[in-house]
Amino acid sequence: MRLLLGILLTLQIWSGTGCFAPGVTLEEFLPEGEARAAVIVCPGGSYHWLDYESEGEMVGRWLASEGIRAYVLRYRVAGKFEFAAKYRTFIRGHRHPDMICDLQRAMQLVRQSFDGPVGVMGFSAGGHLVMSLAEFWDTPFLSRYGIEPEVSLRPDFVVPIYPVVTLRESCVHRRSRLGLLGEWTSLKASMRDSLSLERHVRPDCPPVFLLNCLDDPIVDYRNSVLLDSALCSRGVPHRYVQYTHGGHGFGANPSKMGEETSRWQAEFIAWLNEYGY
Repeated sequence: MRLLLGILLTLQIWSGTGCFAPGVTLEEFLPEGEARAAVIVCPGGSYHWLDYESEGEMVGRWLASEGIRAYVLRYRVAGKFEFAAKYRTFIRGHRHPDMICDLQRAMQLVRQSFDGPVGVMGFSAGGHLVMSLAEFWDTPFLSRYGIEPEVSLRPDFVVPIYPVVTLRESCVHRRSRLGLLGEWTSLKASMRDSLSLERHVRPDCPPVFLLNCLDDPIVDYRNSVLLDSALCSRGVPHRYVQYTHGGHGFGANPSKMGEETSRWQAEFIAWLNEYGY
């Protein structure tokens, strides 16, 4: 189902499938002219909630102003109530692989509707999600719903901004790990290892634009250092931008940016231009 709201289209991505998740949507932001690329945007929120304004809607409008078709994904998360009540101790709720299923489905639909390069951009926990797609795009998560995509789910480029990366090292963001895995699964070393992204970078990983701040008070900056080192060791083309000051959660919100972080959008567009997009 699509609802036309000016330049904004909202798509319920699981409508007509075997997955009942009516709250999962893609909101499309269209540039005025022909789009040179498309980007699926995944806001952050510790896999418990979504910072939809600064890391979603504002990002979509900015990308559209740069001639890029943007799709902001409202993916499944554990929920604020779960964070307080811990009800997933007793029932499943939303947890892995729900989030990567939502992103794979979004990629399938965007690929089917847009004949051009498609990238993914994510913030904080959303950065973990988009990097997960870069590493596990050919894992058939959608088969549980009887969906066999006829298009590639591999993104053309990946943009993790102040991302959660590891689920096992001392710099882990525990709230995101809990939101992704649930109370009991988060205790399993095998699950922590399987979704610690620094351990699964592949040589055919798409180009990566990685950014974070040394003074990040939420997600330890060493998460991005781990990912940068893994990308280097696997020979993956990437750019790592590390600011001294800027903190966390600024997204595309000018009121949350400092002197350094106010430059990140222009640096990303310049990087994108280098690849002919």
